[in-house]
Amino acid sequence: MNAHLEQSSRSKPRSRAGRWLTAYPRAIPMVIFLAIAIVTALSVFAIEMSEDDSEQAQMRQTAQSIASSLEGRGNTSSSYLRAGAALFATVDDVNLPLFRRFVRELRLDTGYRGAEGIGWAEALTPGDVAAFEQRIGADVPDGMAVQHSDGSNLDRIVPVTFLLPGTERNRRAMGYDMYAEPVRRAAMDEAERLVRPTASGRIVLAQEGRGEAPGFLIYMPVFEGGPTSRTLKGFVYSPFNAQTFFESAIEGTASRNMGLRLYDGTVADETLLASHAPAQAQPSGKMIEQEVNIANRPLILVLESTYADNLSSLSIATLIFGLAVATLLMLMARMLTQQAVEDEASLEYLEQQNSIRDSLTRELNHRVKNTLANVLSIMSLTRRRTNNLEEFAEGLEARIRAISATHDLLTQSEWGTTQIRSIVEAEVGPYLKNADLTLNLSGPAVEVTPNDALSLGLAIHELATNAAKYGALSVPGGQINVEWELERDGLAVLKWLETNGPPVSPLKKRGFGTELIEKIVAHELKHPVDLRFNETGVCCILRIAVRRQQEFQIRQQD
Repeated sequence: MNAHLEQSSRSKPRSRAGRWLTAYPRAIPMVIFLAIAIVTALSVFAIEMSEDDSEQAQMRQTAQSIASSLEGRGNTSSSYLRAGAALFATVDDVNLPLFRRFVRELRLDTGYRGAEGIGWAEALTPGDVAAFEQRIGADVPDGMAVQHSDGSNLDRIVPVTFLLPGTERNRRAMGYDMYAEPVRRAAMDEAERLVRPTASGRIVLAQEGRGEAPGFLIYMPVFEGGPTSRTLKGFVYSPFNAQTFFESAIEGTASRNMGLRLYDGTVADETLLASHAPAQAQPSGKMIEQEVNIANRPLILVLESTYADNLSSLSIATLIFGLAVATLLMLMARMLTQQAVEDEASLEYLEQQNSIRDSLTRELNHRVKNTLANVLSIMSLTRRRTNNLEEFAEGLEARIRAISATHDLLTQSEWGTTQIRSIVEAEVGPYLKNADLTLNLSGPAVEVTPNDALSLGLAIHELATNAAKYGALSVPGGQINVEWELERDGLAVLKWLETNGPPVSPLKKRGFGTELIEKIVAHELKHPVDLRFNETGVCCILRIAVRRQQEFQIRQQD
């Protein structure tokens, strides 16, 4: 055998490889140099990709931070509007002194930055306009004139009634019928339906006059009456200049070197609400989008990084180091060619050892897989047949101990054949603590293979456990008779019989042990199991193949 291994190890490919090392002393080092150079280039590429991923992560973190700031400001505004709605719903008339006192007591802080203020818009019908103008005009310094479209054909008018602070910009919006404008009307209808603060789409505030700076509003409906008969009283709302609102949210974030844009719903030029240009450099085209929800209105935040054309410092260091290593290895390869002959002899020895190790590993894998398959089947059946964790653990532990006991026998025999008598004694012995119990064993010296020994030990364990709980091993004077014989060449028959035990009642349903013996054990032994629950005691007949050692010894390499 050693001569055969020595001859096979000196194959032509191995000898040809050794000749290459000595025949091409300059080519081999050059190939090594090129290989290291390629690896270095790939490493630089991976580093640059990692830098891009890091930049993407920073952009995502910045986007989340800005989105959180925007939503926080929107939530703050919504809270103020909810408070106003709760107050105005309890009074019969929302007049200017009451509204001023409400705004003054809010003590608006910096979290409300970006808003033009807080306003009240009373809901009217066309017939109420004249009385409304006279009533509100008495409180407003410049009087009240409702600005609405006569051709709108709407049965509702919602003019700006009060708007504080009373700046010159806000006075331009007084009396403006917001319900006549489609975008504002859609937001008010949605707020009325949901009874919650709702933001409008992109609009130009009435305060802007003829300007084009985009903005939006947040409406909160105010009702009077009970839940079943409530009527709309008006809206408490806040107008926002989108650019101011956006800039207040991005202060303090890592956005100086990023381009930022905020869109209403979809990314398009006509939906742009606000933007922020980077302090320097030019866009790189790397963008991410982040959804923002402000008062039930979805917005899209777009971040774009700046362009960086140079390699990172880590990439430059990797490139220099890789070239230096490639040069050093090229010089070392020239020296290593002189050791080709010694390395060839070492490799032949390692091949022999590896062949032996592979054979042992294949055999170990085969036997471990069989054992684990049995354990998994036992676990599955035990889980289906138990009602609580403690019962499951006890049953599983006992069956694994049965497998372990058989493993001990196999280890003592160095995983050769094992006597049937030894298997039965190992599994039934722990139950014979009472001197009144008897175990009778009879049969010739029959040895079984390792896999069959494990299956037989598991079956004997289940029979012994059942006998200890309900059968002959549960009462004094109980007796277990185990007989086996060679039925024909290559087949042994084992019979388990219980006597002097309590009467056995017919089974109403099959238990776990029955399923394990009739399914798992029968499958592993490749012969059916005859299991009977006679009134005088349990009787079980098992058939085990008796194979020659050559049929299960360590598998030869293909």
